[in-house]
Amino acid sequence: MRFLRVYGRVFSILGKDRRTAILLCFANFAAASLSFLDPLLFGRVIQLLSQSDSMPRAAMWSRATHLLLIWVAVGLAGILATMAIALQSERMAHRNRLSVMGRYYSHVLNLPLSFHGDTHSGRLIKIMIAGSDGMFAVWLSFFRDQFQTLLSVVILLPLTVLLNWKLALTLIVLVIVFSTITTFVIQHTEEGQREVETYNSSLAGTAQDALSNVMVVQSFTRLRAETRMFGDIINQVIQTQFPVLNWWAVVNVSTRAASTIAVISLVIIGTLLHINGEAGVGDIVSFMGFATLLIGRMESAVSFASSLFFRLPALEDFMAVLEAKSSVPEKPDAVVLSARRGEVSFDHVAFGYPGGPKILSDVAFTAEPGTSVALVGQTGAGKSTAMNLLQRLWDPIEGAVRIDGHDLRDVTLESLRAAIGVVFQEAMLFNRSIRDNLRMGRPDATDQELERACRLADAHEFIMRQPQGYSTMIGERGTTLSGGQRQRLAIARALLKDPPILILDEATSALDAATEARVSRALKKLMEGRTTFIIAHRLSTVRDADVILVFEGGRIAERGSFDELVNRGGRFAALVATQLAAAPQPVPARAAE
Repeated sequence: MRFLRVYGRVFSILGKDRRTAILLCFANFAAASLSFLDPLLFGRVIQLLSQSDSMPRAAMWSRATHLLLIWVAVGLAGILATMAIALQSERMAHRNRLSVMGRYYSHVLNLPLSFHGDTHSGRLIKIMIAGSDGMFAVWLSFFRDQFQTLLSVVILLPLTVLLNWKLALTLIVLVIVFSTITTFVIQHTEEGQREVETYNSSLAGTAQDALSNVMVVQSFTRLRAETRMFGDIINQVIQTQFPVLNWWAVVNVSTRAASTIAVISLVIIGTLLHINGEAGVGDIVSFMGFATLLIGRMESAVSFASSLFFRLPALEDFMAVLEAKSSVPEKPDAVVLSARRGEVSFDHVAFGYPGGPKILSDVAFTAEPGTSVALVGQTGAGKSTAMNLLQRLWDPIEGAVRIDGHDLRDVTLESLRAAIGVVFQEAMLFNRSIRDNLRMGRPDATDQELERACRLADAHEFIMRQPQGYSTMIGERGTTLSGGQRQRLAIARALLKDPPILILDEATSALDAATEARVSRALKKLMEGRTTFIIAHRLSTVRDADVILVFEGGRIAERGSFDELVNRGGRFAALVATQLAAAPQPVPARAAE
């Protein structure tokens, strides 16, 4: 059953706390046994009192004292067991909630970009919070309360048959009714609750989309439209959730009715048995205590089952993410890449996404250490895909990518990515201080190293003009800085990392001419002594590259220096001519006047 499978997985996550969980199970068994003795002793006391007229006073006092002392001892032991269970279950649940949240966070960060491209970040956050909170509630409620209910039903309830099987039968029928109703409702509302959870995830994703692009929402007067879209999803949640809630309302009413009928039945059957001499007053009182105890536990169990049911989709989503496999698994015997030289070679590489056509075919070249290689071509020609393979965001389906002769599939991902620095078209800064952003690649960098990298990147001066210098918070994505400032911080970040291999992915394409000139000077400092790959659409930025690779249809159509390719009059020359024709012409002086 899907329900049991998911919750079995929840309990298996306890890991190092399994010993604590086992001890809690024993403590719950003790507490359940003691709670079972409570109505039994109460019944014995009542039975003794009912016989007081026919018993000598001294004998009655002796037996009453004996029973009361046992009852006090049972009560105290029950209190101590309950206290220990509450304390340890709370600690275990809190500890494991944070542990599984950390495990989820680390796992998601390690998943490849292909996974993140298909899964909304807002949904991932919602899954993390809802899933970890759901597990916390399950662990806490089960070990603090519900395991005792399970023990009462499975072990202790059958023992009542030894006391009086006719009265015990009433309690057994009550448990069967509870279980049947709950199971029936779960089976008829599983799909509805799954649909509700899908809409809840859409709410999180829609809100995250709008909030992260609030400037676009306001600039394009999308306030009402976005609010209306969010409201439509809320209405869908309500329309789907209400039928599920109706079913569970039926459960609550039915279980309460079954409880009332069970108590009345016990009174009637007990009275008849007493009249016929088949049950004493103490037996009837004990079974009324058993019924009250059992009804309370069963109602709690139904409430627990209801909460489990409503959390089931969130837990399934959490498990699905936690069990997601990387498309670039690391070998158990992977070696650490040193990349001292920084030679990069593509050995007849081909690549295509799973189930799709080839995007790259027979790509072969070698980038000598310390040289610059430009990748140019139309959008979709395969330039960025080739660089994704170099970072091992995907693995080739044919051939191999090597650094200093090492196949990337044979080295650890951490050492590979430590050897590569990337400056993206967007700076991709965090909502943290300038210092923290710069230390992303080298957390142990000193302030002196930080300042040196920023001076080389032409960033130190503008940083010192900030309110708190290097400690200044720069907002989400660095929104408090200009585009050129953000890009120079990205360059300083790469300089500080000091990788032997560098990828410049359209690093200046979004900048104006004056800012581009300053950033380009910083990039030249960054490129010195490194094997550099430049992805560019603006061909003027690759004039000084040692080698230019012209991609077309996933293949390298041409290769050579800028002048060689222009003089050859092939595809690259045609691209240059097209860009020159599209460039704005200078305005004659007389016309400008």
